[in-house]
Formats: sequence, structure tokens, C-alpha cells
Amino acid sequence: MLNLVQMVLLGAVAGFTIFIGLPVALVRGLNSKQRGFLNALSIGILVFIVVEILHSSWETVSSSITAALKGTGSYGTALTLALPMFGGLALGLLGLSRYENIYMNKFQEIPASPFRIATMIALGIGAHNFSEGLAIGQSYASGALSLALILVVGFGVHNATEGFGIVAPLTGEKHRPPLTFLAKVGVIGGGPTFIGTIVGSMFFSTFTYVLFLSLAGGALIYVIMIMYVAGKKQATNDVLMLGVFCGLVLGFLADLGVSILGI
Repeated sequence: MLNLVQMVLLGAVAGFTIFIGLPVALVRGLNSKQRGFLNALSIGILVFIVVEILHSSWETVSSSITAALKGTGSYGTALTLALPMFGGLALGLLGLSRYENIYMNKFQEIPASPFRIATMIALGIGAHNFSEGLAIGQSYASGALSLALILVVGFGVHNATEGFGIVAPLTGEKHRPPLTFLAKVGVIGGGPTFIGTIVGSMFFSTFTYVLFLSLAGGALIYVIMIMYVAGKKQATNDVLMLGVFCGLVLGFLADLGVSILGI
């Protein structure tokens, strides 16, 4: 039987598989259209992730509301789940916008726009991965060790593709991104899985789970909008839509693979 330390270490493995996709940023010689396509491919992958996590969050909230309306649940419970659902969405959308306007523009720590976009993507994915870590930890806390292990493997597979999503705006850039920057966004994006596993193993809270799923969804929606605006400057709309389509297909295929493998 796994102890808590072993479960936390597995949570770290699930999060830091994100580093597998980061070396894509080091590819050189791509023209504007190719960069636009890769940017749109990343958008498609992120759209799939948004739909997946918001569906999970809303399923919990809608079930609670339906139960209250049928008289089998309380309106208080429904309200305490609806508030983090929509509050998280608002915080994810407006919070990142505020962060970019004040922090990113004020301090100008990352001067090139593609680097800022990559950082914003990492922040959005990090919020999402925190909720994944919570799921791993809370599965362990509830005694469902087999489920916790399944989540570790499944989230690890998805996080490997998320690494590409973070650095897609950097592919083909004139200046090769420094390894320290790749390490930074990797930690921002993957580290929260590790932290979430620790936090989630300490308690179980549906409120917290819904909050961070919706927060991640709002953050990723904001990031997708930024990436689309950047992509419009790189390629035609036809190329962008093709990239989005391919990204969605990759998302579905990855999910199908996880289902087939039983993870």
C-alpha cells in the first residue's frame, strides 16, 4: 500500500511530464504560416481541455441544483457549489487580465510578446493542473488508492501534451528561448500538480474542487483569446482553423487512448 510520501512523489511525476513537450520551442527555421499553424494547434488542444474541465465542474454543480429543485437536496448546497463555479470563471478571466495589465506590463520581465503569451499559458495550465493534483490527493484521502494511481498516469499523459501547448507561441522565434525560461514555465505549469496533490491529500472538499476547475477554465479561455489574436498576425484564418481542428482531434485521440488503456 502506498504511503503519503509515495503518493506525493507520484503527483510530482504526473505534473512534471509537462517538460516532455517543452523542447519543441527550440525548433528553428519555421516561417510565419507554420508558426501560426502550431499556435492554432495549441489552441485546439487547449479548447479540448477547457471543455473537459468545465464539463466536470458543471456536472457537479448542475447535479446539486437539480437535486435541490426535486426536493432531494438543499438549496444551500447548490448555492455553495454555484458560487465557486461562476466565481472561479470570473477570477480566471478577469484575474489573468488584471495580472497581465499590471504585473507583466509594469515590470516587463519578459520583453518579447511570445514569451509573455507562453507565461500566461503556463499560468492557466498551472491553475488547471492544481485541480488535477487536488483530484489525485483527494482520491488518496478518500481511500481510493487505485483511482489515485489511475489519475497519476492519466494526468501525466495529458501534461506531456500541455508542455507543447505552453511553448507553441515560441516555435520558430528568431531568438532561441533560454533553458532557464523553459524551466520556469515548466515549473509554473507542472508544479501545481505536485502542490495540489499535497493539499488534496489533507482533506476532501467539493467546493474547492469546483472552484479550481472553473478557475482553470476561465484562465485557459483568456489564454486562448490571446493566442488567437497573436495567430491572426501570423497566418490566414483558413490555416488557423485547420490548426484548431487538428488540435481538437489530437485532444480527442489522447482521451480515447487513455480510455482504451483503461487509465
